[in-house]
Amino acid sequence: MTTGTYTNPVLNADWSDPDVVRVGDDFYLTASSFGRAPGLPLLHSRDLVNWTLVGHAVDHLEPAREFAAPRHDCGVWAPSLRHHDDRFWIFWGDPDQGIFQVNAPEIRGPWTKPHLVKAGKGLIDPCPLWDDATGEAYLVHAWAKSRSGVKNRLTGHRMHPDGTELLDEGKLIVDGDRIPGWFTLEGPKLYQHDGWFWILAPAGGVETGWQGAFRSREFFGPYEERIVLEQKDTDVNGPHQGGWVRTPSGEDWFLHFQQRGAYGRVVHLQPMSWGADGWPVLGDDGAPVVVHRTPDLPPQPPAAPATDDDFPGGRFGRQWSWTANPQDGWATQHSGDGLKLACVRSADAHDLRKLPNVLTQRLPGTPCAVEVELRLDSDEPGARAGLAVLGDAFAWIGLQRGTDGAVHVVHRFAEAVAERERDAEHARLAPEGRVRLRIEIGAGARCRLFYTLPSGGTPPRPPDGDGPRPSGPVFAATPWRWVGALLGLFALAPAGTGHAGAATFSHFRIDPL
Repeated sequence: MTTGTYTNPVLNADWSDPDVVRVGDDFYLTASSFGRAPGLPLLHSRDLVNWTLVGHAVDHLEPAREFAAPRHDCGVWAPSLRHHDDRFWIFWGDPDQGIFQVNAPEIRGPWTKPHLVKAGKGLIDPCPLWDDATGEAYLVHAWAKSRSGVKNRLTGHRMHPDGTELLDEGKLIVDGDRIPGWFTLEGPKLYQHDGWFWILAPAGGVETGWQGAFRSREFFGPYEERIVLEQKDTDVNGPHQGGWVRTPSGEDWFLHFQQRGAYGRVVHLQPMSWGADGWPVLGDDGAPVVVHRTPDLPPQPPAAPATDDDFPGGRFGRQWSWTANPQDGWATQHSGDGLKLACVRSADAHDLRKLPNVLTQRLPGTPCAVEVELRLDSDEPGARAGLAVLGDAFAWIGLQRGTDGAVHVVHRFAEAVAERERDAEHARLAPEGRVRLRIEIGAGARCRLFYTLPSGGTPPRPPDGDGPRPSGPVFAATPWRWVGALLGLFALAPAGTGHAGAATFSHFRIDPL
């Protein structure tokens, strides 16, 4: 067994609203994916510290017409992951539609199509529980005030054991307005332990709040409450919303997120025990730990969700998602390496935030350099392709075909309040239509953009002594409302008719600085 230590966060990127389950010797985690497709990422670990991305539970979002364009803050909110009756189950709330469920015999699928368990506005953060002793099934959920006018309360339902429908209209089981000092109660996770029904749920807001625990002898209450994890004198603000899991040897652990601005919601692992009074104790007597003894599990090699990609056969790895439901023809498979993206025509080419055909992955939570090679294969004036940092504000660097027929290196940005992008640097000629792009992301998600023009060879290499050239001022990455900033690859052309050519990306790399 392992005797080392780990350092939080164990997932240092935007794996928002995590939930976790153990099946045998394996641990699985899912997270919110909002409006991106594919959605509901599925991660695997053997030690709760080292995680890999093994797939997604949702290929595209429904109704398809609603997610044909980006809806960055909508879609898949706060899922719950469970294993029951030899199947994996995921429940989540779409704040505009209601509570959905998918299930599968194996974590890698095949997953069922999303099933609407309860329709309604503002129904979020659902979590099921099957009581094996009685055969009863239950579900608890929270409320989004932006859609329902209601928040700070948890509603409980009886559920059909097959997970397809709720059997009653629901009952208010925890009213946060009646608990002194509590507000924005949400994200409930439902369990049974030691003869009690337990709800682990955060409150107080994602940036400054705390993790609460509630218990009752009966599912419908009454519940008593306690704060079990809060920032105290640590640097971990708002320790918030996650899941409890028990190892085969009987150790208890809690995975939760911390809101970190442009980096999104990074995931921490906390030790968990049960006090003499029967209440859970998280972290170091209720304070988040930074370094701690690793779980009592067989040691595993270091691992993390993939970032680098050579795009073999034109395919992209699991770490990538589109900003909306994808369409045929955006990416072309071929016999070599490299990602070939069609220059999709759009009247919104001036604003990456409005485009569904941006291929994204999460912004790393530590200083790093992002690099990719790009070739623009389009004769269409205005066709462009590049590497972006995308949030409420965005910046990108890449290539564009000019009206004079030449290809230029361009660097553009848009502030959060701007309706269209503008130049961050003067355009520079790229005679071969190729470039190597680089974004260095430093402390505070401050980004410096660079480019290197080729001097020959494949991939293009700079002349001896001529490294990447800086472009424009520093850009401070920003999150979306609920989502961390994203790295993106795109190819575009102005509105019009006919095929507008393509762009090829290769050798995508993220290296620590």
